[in-house]
Amino acid sequence: MATSDLDPEPLISRLAGPLLPADRADFRRAAAAALEQIPCAGEGIAYRILRDVWRGYFHPPPDQRIGQPLGIGSRRPSKLASAEPIGSDDPRVGGRDRHRLRV
Repeated sequence: MATSDLDPEPLISRLAGPLLPADRADFRRAAAAALEQIPCAGEGIAYRILRDVWRGYFHPPPDQRIGQPLGIGSRRPSKLASAEPIGSDDPRVGGRDRHRLRV
């Protein structure tokens, strides 16, 4: 079955949606130019070509959650998890005091 009657506009529109508004027109022009090079491309090949073009125009938003604790119940910062350990820096510090009352 020939796939030369492929309409790439819905695919280009779907991929242009998450892009920034300033990048959408440039992406549409680059996508049309990339698909013109392959006249009998099927839907799968067209998607693979447009995927590579799309990656050049997509800029992910910054993740504000980087550095926060992960896991169940760790939604709020914890002093136990984020602060320095309580006590001495070295286990050998205060050894004489700990052992002086031993019998």
